Amino acid sequence: MTNSFGASARPPIGITALGMYVPARVVPNAAYEAHLDTTAEWIESRTGIRERRFAAEHEYTSDVGVAAVRDLLSRDPDGLREVDAVICATISPDALMPSTAALIASQVGLGGAAAFDLSTACSGFVYGLSVAQGMILAGVARRVLVVGAEALSKVVDQTDRNTAILFGDGAGAAVVGPVPGGYGLQEFVMGADGTGGSSLYLRCAAPQLPGGFQMGHSVGMNGREVFKFAVRVLGDSANEVLNKSHLTSGDVDWVIPHQANIRIIEAACGRFGVPMSKTVVNVHRYGNTSSATVPLALREAIDDGRVRDGQQLLLVAFGGGLSWAACTLKWWAGAPSLVARTAQTSEEEAAEVGA
Repeated sequence: MTNSFGASARPPIGITALGMYVPARVVPNAAYEAHLDTTAEWIESRTGIRERRFAAEHEYTSDVGVAAVRDLLSRDPDGLREVDAVICATISPDALMPSTAALIASQVGLGGAAAFDLSTACSGFVYGLSVAQGMILAGVARRVLVVGAEALSKVVDQTDRNTAILFGDGAGAAVVGPVPGGYGLQEFVMGADGTGGSSLYLRCAAPQLPGGFQMGHSVGMNGREVFKFAVRVLGDSANEVLNKSHLTSGDVDWVIPHQANIRIIEAACGRFGVPMSKTVVNVHRYGNTSSATVPLALREAIDDGRVRDGQQLLLVAFGGGLSWAACTLKWWAGAPSLVARTAQTSEEEAAEVGA
C-alpha cells in the first residue's frame, strides 16, 4: 500500500520538548447559522465539532508557530538546546518564500539554522517527525524543531458550508532528539496518492491539476470521497505500522489521531481495533487544524495526565493531496515539558519551598 521507512536497530530518537498554541478567538457553531444553511446542532452531529479558534486579523501561521515554540520554552527554558534545524509542516504558509520555518526560527533564537516547510497537509506533523529522525540519523542535525502550524481561516471560504464549518487555527511545536534507550520513535508508514488530489486541494500557481480538474481559489473538498479515503487509509496505515513494529492493537495505550471528524475517527479506530476509550479526541474544541491536530491532541493528553512515561502511542493522520502517515512511539517523559502541567507546577512549587 505504501512506502515505509525504518531500520530494526538505530539510536533512540524521540520527542524531547513539546508546546502548543491556539488563538484567543473562539468561533462556536452558532456563528455559522446566520450566513450558512446549517445549525449548530447539525454541525456537531455530523462532525463532532462544537467550536474552533480563529487567528486574529493580523495573526498568521508564523505567529501561531512562534507562540507554540514560546509555550514550549515556558515549560522548558532549555528546550531548544542544540536545535540546528527547523521544519514547519503547513498548508497555510505566510509566503512560499521565505519559508514559514525560517520566519519562526528567526523569532525564537534559531536564526541560521536549516529551515524549510513541509506540505503534506494534515499528515504533515507525522511526516515531519520522520524527516527529523532521518536528519539526525544522517548526521546533518543534532536536534530538530518540528512545528505543525496553520492559519486556515485565512484560506478557507467562510461562505462554503462544505469547508467553513470544519477548519480552525493553531500550532504545536516539538523538538526531536536523542532519548534514553527503550524510548522514542519506533516505526513509520507514509504515503501519498496525487490522483486523489481533486478530493481535497488548495490552489497555488496552477489553475488546474494534471488531467484538467479546475481548482477554486480557496480550500476545496469532496467530503464523501475524503470520508471514504480517510477511514480506509487510517485503518490500513495504522495496521501496517503496528505490524512493522511487532505490536498489536492491544499493546497501544493511546491513539493520537488527526482530528478531522469524530465519525472518521470512530470508524478508523474500529478498523485497527483500538477502542475510543484509548483514543485522544479534542476535535470538539478546535475543529480540524490540519498539521497542528496531532501535536495539539498529544500536548493536551500529556497535560491532563493521560499520556505518561513508558506508554505505547500510535500517531496516525491523513491529509489532502492525498497523503497519510502513521508512527509508533514509546513515550519518554523525562524532560520538563513532557509531563503533565499540574505535575510540573507541583515540582516547581516544591523547589521554591526547598529554596
